[in-house]
Amino acid sequence: MKITFIAVVMMLMSTLTAAAKEVVKRDVIKTSAGDVELFFIGHASLMMTFQGKVIHFDPYGKMANYTTLPKADVIFITHDHNDHFDLEALQHIQKRETVVILPPICSERIPEGWVVTNGERLDVQGIDVQVMPAFNMANKRANGQLFHPKGIGNGYVLSFGDKRIYVAGDTENIAEMKALKDIDCAFLPMSTPSTMTPEMAANAAQAFRPKILYPYHYKETDPNRLTELLKDTPGIEVRIRQLR
Repeated sequence: MKITFIAVVMMLMSTLTAAAKEVVKRDVIKTSAGDVELFFIGHASLMMTFQGKVIHFDPYGKMANYTTLPKADVIFITHDHNDHFDLEALQHIQKRETVVILPPICSERIPEGWVVTNGERLDVQGIDVQVMPAFNMANKRANGQLFHPKGIGNGYVLSFGDKRIYVAGDTENIAEMKALKDIDCAFLPMSTPSTMTPEMAANAAQAFRPKILYPYHYKETDPNRLTELLKDTPGIEVRIRQLR
């Protein structure tokens, strides 16, 4: 009997932590080049599959036992904070041929990675990738430093056939985000004070109008607040998934 990829994932779930079990909750985005499956691991950790490829974003060992998850063809790292850049988790899902996309600040710890900066355009195993800025403009630490200074972190827009998926990384509602066009699916961070408030996320969404919007990295912030703020904004479907 042929065992599907999803069946394998489901079998593996029995050995995962309670938080990691959320990865079996998946959504499917239909594209002109085949389905993209979205798996919600937790916090900022995501997994996608497309045309037989496995793509991980910001693997974090507190969200799952990565020794049991499918090995990655591509891994995207947004920045160097340990809840996004967990070397142990990352090593568990790497193969010899895995491509690791990361910003310069992470390159010393993964010298074999593909270092990319804001504004670059890439072809990653046939997937068009636009590298976006990700930074704070207002939210600061107690010492006055921004949580995420400009030029340090990346967001990523991936094109799968005729669909574009935006994974924002840790950022506020910056002008570059608001200027995006034709985004079919977006993951926007929504935790106070390090990323966006629900009001900031709603402001950004009303500017670039993703068809599907997932709040993620929302910690103790109530994601339903975003649904309330956008209830009168047509054309945006807010989907709440377990991504604390």
